[in-house]
Amino acid sequence: MPTVKNNGVGVMVWGCFVKNRLGPLVVLEGNITGQVYKKLLEDHLVPFIESLDDEKTYVFQDDNAPVHRANLVLAWKDENLISSLPWPAQSPDLNPIEHLWDHLGRKLHEHKPIPRNKRELASVLEEEWVKIEESVLENLVNSMPRRVKAVINSGGNPTMY
Repeated sequence: MPTVKNNGVGVMVWGCFVKNRLGPLVVLEGNITGQVYKKLLEDHLVPFIESLDDEKTYVFQDDNAPVHRANLVLAWKDENLISSLPWPAQSPDLNPIEHLWDHLGRKLHEHKPIPRNKRELASVLEEEWVKIEESVLENLVNSMPRRVKAVINSGGNPTMY
C-alpha cells in the first residue's frame, strides 16, 4: 500500500485454504530458501491438513518458484505424501490462491484506518484474512475445472482468469 512508509519493503505472507476453510496466514521474515519453505510446510501446512479430520484426498498447489521446486522440498513432499498439481511454465492462471491474494488486497485497501507501518500492515492482513467468507473459497475451488480447461484450450497462453 502506498501509505505504508517502509522504504518499499512490504510484508510477505504465506497462506493456504481448502474449499470450505481457511488455513493459517503466516507472516514471513527474511529470505525464503528451500529449507525455510520446507519448514513452513512442516509447521503450517501439515498441521492444517491434519486438522481437517476427514477422509478426503487433497492436492497441494504451489507454483514453479525455485524454492517450491528445491530438491529438498520435493523430497520432503514425497516423504510426507503431499501430492502437488503439476504446473506448466508461466501459468498463474491455474492457482486460486492468486485470486485469494487479490481479494485480500482489495479488503486491505478498504480497511480503515489505513496501516501506517509494517507491523500494522501485517496485523490488518491477519484481521482481514480471517474474515474471508467460505463462499469466496468455494467459488475459487469450483472454478478449477474451468481454469484448467481454459489453459488447455489456450495452449498454455493467458486466459480470462
